[in-house]
Amino acid sequence: MIESARLTLRGWQATDAALHNAMCGDPVVSRYLGPAPTLAESRDVVMRQQALLDRLGHCFWVIERRADGAFLGWCGIKPGPESTPIAGAPELGWSLTRTAWGQGYASEAARAALDWAWAATDWPSLYAITVPANTASQSVMVRLGMARVAGGDFDHPALADGDPLRRHLTYRIDRR
Repeated sequence: MIESARLTLRGWQATDAALHNAMCGDPVVSRYLGPAPTLAESRDVVMRQQALLDRLGHCFWVIERRADGAFLGWCGIKPGPESTPIAGAPELGWSLTRTAWGQGYASEAARAALDWAWAATDWPSLYAITVPANTASQSVMVRLGMARVAGGDFDHPALADGDPLRRHLTYRIDRR
């Protein structure tokens, strides 16, 4: 478990699948992530993230608000997607429920995950990826001190040609 001033980042529980599914079912939340998962697919997300946590000691953790335990989304670090420029490298990522937007939670959660990484690992760098239209996530990346990787743009191999979400930008932050 990782704590910041207002948030807790924790491992996944079976009950989180419905909360994940509801968050991703909001078309505004999922507009840069692709089609909303089914409840079964959200259950698979929970199992995959918990398996990463068990195996590696990190994952895209659940974000809870400390004041009331509310599910706000997820944030954390996992191996970068296969067949991409960051394959296997530590990828910092996040997604929040729409009601959590605009309150600094994404930056706070990402900073907590980043601080954890610098304290708990010897990784020289961390990466984050997003689509060009997702300027809100790019702003979080910049606030964290990440910089866009020159020549790091790529077409995500998991998405079909012509998919408007296929093009991705890569950001990096190096250990100081």
